[in-house]
Amino acid sequence: DIHLGHYVVLKKLKDLQDLGHQIIFIIGDFTGMIGDPSGKSQTRNQLTREEVESNAETYKIQIFKVLDPAKTKIEFNSSWFKAMDIYGFLNLCSKYTVARMLERDDFEKRFKEESPISMLEFLYPLVQAYDSVAIRADIELGGTDQKFNLLVGREIQERFGLPPQVIITMPLLIGLDGEKKMSKSLGNYIGITDPPNEMFGKVMSIPDRMMKDYFRLVTDLPEEEISEIFEKIDSQEVNPRDVKEELGKLIVEIFYSKAEAESAAEAFIKQFREKEVPEDIPVSAVEEDRMILSELLFKLELAESKGDAKRLIKSNAVSIDGKKIKDNGEMEIKSGMIIQVGKRKFVRIK
Repeated sequence: DIHLGHYVVLKKLKDLQDLGHQIIFIIGDFTGMIGDPSGKSQTRNQLTREEVESNAETYKIQIFKVLDPAKTKIEFNSSWFKAMDIYGFLNLCSKYTVARMLERDDFEKRFKEESPISMLEFLYPLVQAYDSVAIRADIELGGTDQKFNLLVGREIQERFGLPPQVIITMPLLIGLDGEKKMSKSLGNYIGITDPPNEMFGKVMSIPDRMMKDYFRLVTDLPEEEISEIFEKIDSQEVNPRDVKEELGKLIVEIFYSKAEAESAAEAFIKQFREKEVPEDIPVSAVEEDRMILSELLFKLELAESKGDAKRLIKSNAVSIDGKKIKDNGEMEIKSGMIIQVGKRKFVRIK
């Protein structure tokens, strides 16, 4: 899924698109099978062709929640790499040096620690750089963690006799944990296709100290207004909770409507401030009369695995009809029973 961390770069692409620039969105179906090693301390597992193609289709659908499809050209980098023979590939490799590649922070660190670096990972920046040659890019955007890769693109363009592209790097959006960059693999992300209520609830869970970055990187609120908001927080004129609610509504409204954003805020207030159960709880039928609780949570997709379900029970995160459940024993399943996991997941038994 594309998340708000990706949206920071997509938003800047949209700004350039609105100014009349031709936007070419490259889907790395070829490089995706290698995996970007940026910021990784160990060798990455390769994706299968099927996984890459599935991801590519998801990207195609989701980017048009941000970019204008009529003004966006989609390119798959397999189209030029499939046409490249071994001589062409060796010619590309001759344009760069091992010494220069080892200047990359994560490669340098792993090399010094004698941690494995696969040849596929080592070649990733070079292969990505060739994308800029193939489309004759004059501007390339990415997060600050992509700076090395983008600079390699400039150098490779020059080696192929092209003018070097301008690079624009955008700050990384820190995830819901308030510590690491937003990432689906870390589970600290807000997906741009998350339902409005879930999206709003996730925004409300970010640490207060992260609000300013979210206002600046995700919303279109002018810098003067953002500064004024945080001056009022500092002087205790406004409650940070109320500011976060406004932030949540602004973010939901980017991907949905103003009415849906307001509705998501109202649902959150009812559920968490007034302790009301949400009205739109998913309903699920269960054939069994009795089940082990962890197995039931997994069956209802309230946990990613039975092990995850046991962890949730142990951490006091599971409630049935408003009562906390700490025992992972066999339980009777009744129609109308409401099972809650964490603050946002509910299921009503049919």
